[in-house]
Amino acid sequence: MSEQDTGPGTPANGLPPEAVQERRGGDRRKINAGAPGGVDRRWSDRRKQRASEGRERYLDMVQRERAMFIEQGVSRSTEQLLDMAGAVGISELEEQQGIRDRATGDQLRSVLPVQAWLPLSIHLIGLRDGVLKIAPLNELNQRQIDALISTASRSGFRIDKVDIEMWDRAELLDTLRSVHDLSADRCEKTLALWLADTDNGLLLNQFQRDMLAEALQMRASDIHLVNDSGADAPNWIRYRIDGDLIPMHLLPGEAMARLTTLLKRDAGLNFGDRVTPKDGRFGFIWQGRAVDVRVAAGPQGQDGEKVTLRLLDRAALKGFDELFRRHVDVGDYLANLLSPEIKGGGGLILLSGPTGSGKTTTLYACVQQIDRRRKHVLTIEDPIEYELRYATQWQVRPGVHGGEFADLIRAAMRHDPDYIIIGEMRDSDTVETALRAAESGHTVISTVHADTALQTFERLRSLMPSDRERSSTFTLAQQVRAILNQRLVRTLCQGCAHHEKLGDVLRPHELESINLEGDVGIRTHNGAGCDLCNRTGISGRTLLLDAILITLGPAQRNEIYEALIKNVNDIIHEEGVIVHTRRDGLVELIRSGLVDPKAALSYLED
Repeated sequence: MSEQDTGPGTPANGLPPEAVQERRGGDRRKINAGAPGGVDRRWSDRRKQRASEGRERYLDMVQRERAMFIEQGVSRSTEQLLDMAGAVGISELEEQQGIRDRATGDQLRSVLPVQAWLPLSIHLIGLRDGVLKIAPLNELNQRQIDALISTASRSGFRIDKVDIEMWDRAELLDTLRSVHDLSADRCEKTLALWLADTDNGLLLNQFQRDMLAEALQMRASDIHLVNDSGADAPNWIRYRIDGDLIPMHLLPGEAMARLTTLLKRDAGLNFGDRVTPKDGRFGFIWQGRAVDVRVAAGPQGQDGEKVTLRLLDRAALKGFDELFRRHVDVGDYLANLLSPEIKGGGGLILLSGPTGSGKTTTLYACVQQIDRRRKHVLTIEDPIEYELRYATQWQVRPGVHGGEFADLIRAAMRHDPDYIIIGEMRDSDTVETALRAAESGHTVISTVHADTALQTFERLRSLMPSDRERSSTFTLAQQVRAILNQRLVRTLCQGCAHHEKLGDVLRPHELESINLEGDVGIRTHNGAGCDLCNRTGISGRTLLLDAILITLGPAQRNEIYEALIKNVNDIIHEEGVIVHTRRDGLVELIRSGLVDPKAALSYLED
């Protein structure tokens, strides 16, 4: 990228001029000025425009693919193929924004808590223009209808009236059985039936399916199973939801052994070996879409076993614009870096944070943002988590000659890539090779473990060979374009959170630490929760960024190099360096009512 293209204040930076001007006596930071808690109109319109462009981008390829699949006897709709390509539909965007007055039955069942509709024995047909159509098996009273409307309203749907359709009873029963086949509500019932007859393989298979369905319904990212050999050792199945492990099902040792054996068999693992750590995967169909399940097995105690399932649901991946909704200027800047007008723009984009902070999600969101129809994207991962259409994906094979990260990066440069995506930089050879790839004109995106954006520089320097530290540091200073250090913050359930004044929750010195007045209206955690949040008071997580955006051209980066050599903290005071602090993001989240102020204080950096 030329100096002219990267000069501060130019349109190519994707940032307005005032965002990069120097502020004397303080750091430069760009705070999202969108209305707290509302949908920013500019963001909404731009997101729709990008979604439309994304669908048009891949439409001709998808139509030709569909014709070929039909000839081969494979049934795939255009919408399914566009979804697999990562193109978001306009209707899907409208559903995600604000109040929704339209939804299909599947969409209603995926959002509304299962306790709200399953006990009523009703089939949710759909919602259109505020009218909810249902087919009940039995007559509903007004109290049940009002409760259903209340739950739907708190879930973000607008329902003006409920329209009841009368179906043939036999047809409705068949529909209810098929629609509710993988309902999470079945899990406890299936488990009880299986435990009464553990030799029944059909019930075992059904419990496995219902367990996976329950975990997906509850937005779990992982399932932990412990099969301990001790007579008095508990064998729990636990789900990781919003970062916390929730104990769900307690099984006898014999039953857990049968379940873990089935999971290992489905994943293609040697189910007789309980000593050697091993990895595998299998597929699972839920609500009409394919979910990939990654299985890791290893020893537990003296003669037990631990099995961990990672649920890789493409539909749960956040898109680029949704991810950076509360950091619009960061998203604009990254979008500009990911769509250079000239080949050889190059540069290094780094995503850092601890394990479980969502780095992989952000990495995949960046790949989805790239026009893979015109640009060659090559990813190097260990392991490959999600399959990406129209991208080349390489699996790292540690211990195999030529299979390490650095080996694959060197090989990748001979395959004419525009973008090289590196799963993680964890050793000196990988760092050196990645810097060389960025220097040669490729855009390199990678992750690294670090606690802050500034510490990311120190982490990379610690991995550089001592004899090449100065030259490698110079290359880093020249090539780095953005560093995003991220955390995932648990957000309050908007259906049951308490409404209070900030001054009633925080003490004066705490108010001063976040520079907010005591009369600001906020929300706080409701420990009792509600049916929407499974009685936890928490509903999902949101991105919290500590970011450094460097908009300087190559000729203006000597000060960045000097700061890296002498004192990395001086970087944030350089002109053309945009800083987003974690504190700014937390203040915005408190104002928006998305996080509890007391919980937010624990995320403040020192």
